[in-house]
Amino acid sequence: MAFKIIEGCVNCWACESLCPSRAIYEAQPHFLVDAMKCTECVGDYADPQCASICPIEGVILDGFGLAVNPTGSLTGIPPERMAAVMAEIQAR
Repeated sequence: MAFKIIEGCVNCWACESLCPSRAIYEAQPHFLVDAMKCTECVGDYADPQCASICPIEGVILDGFGLAVNPTGSLTGIPPERMAAVMAEIQAR
């Protein structure tokens, strides 16, 4: 199966150069993954390189449509606490 980059990608270029199989390419309106080339980094790395560097949570999906970099993966804040944390930050 191959990963998929969905709308929400900001074209930051972070993932493109890290992909060992050169499956990520620039397109409009965001980067895409060539499903024929994507190996999900199996055999190259323990973790998918695109997901490990992506600054936008939830835009890289696996073959089942699940986020490889889910909400909370960057911040360490569980999704169920995010609203409370954001309210606390805005109250400062």
